[in-house]
Amino acid sequence: MSESFAHVFEPGDPDRTLLLLHGTGGSENDLVSLGRQLAPGAGILSPRGKVLENGMPRFFRRLAVGQLDIPDLLLRTDELADWIVAAASDYGFNTKGVIALGLSNGANIAASMLFRRPEVLAAAALLKPMLPYPPPEDLDLTDTPVLVISGGRDQFVPAEESEALVKALEAHGARVSFQFDPEAGHGLTQDDVLGTARWLAELAG
Repeated sequence: MSESFAHVFEPGDPDRTLLLLHGTGGSENDLVSLGRQLAPGAGILSPRGKVLENGMPRFFRRLAVGQLDIPDLLLRTDELADWIVAAASDYGFNTKGVIALGLSNGANIAASMLFRRPEVLAAAALLKPMLPYPPPEDLDLTDTPVLVISGGRDQFVPAEESEALVKALEAHGARVSFQFDPEAGHGLTQDDVLGTARWLAELAG
């Protein structure tokens, strides 16, 4: 299993594991310190995307900025979901406690996982995501907590894209928290981090 994705694993509460999914050009180490800060005591599972775009790791291919390679995304969504299940077995954490925290490219594959393999994620924080593709009509996300954070000055993801994702998630029963900052771009802001921390704290009860 460990050969499948280069990754970082840090054990924690086996019923609460943060799945960290980096943005384009990131690595398995990028979000680890943020994950520790946001969810103290949780386990951390942080894979590195296998696709290289001009030498920069990603989780799936794209044809151009904002134009996703959907067949590749579907294939790699399944591959990542299967790997998470295998990792849970190897490392001894509960798959029913996996919370995705994805940024940009990582947020998009996390959204795809909610659409395609919802049983693998208990919840997801999607930072600067787009609607990757329309969800299947029979998708049931009833009461699945999802945080969506977007910015009005995001040069890669128009705000309407994130709003379309929110509507699609809500239409299939997800409990969506939407945080929008008209002044924010594609990078993470302090407000994004604070909002994610609040949302995670509420999940933990």
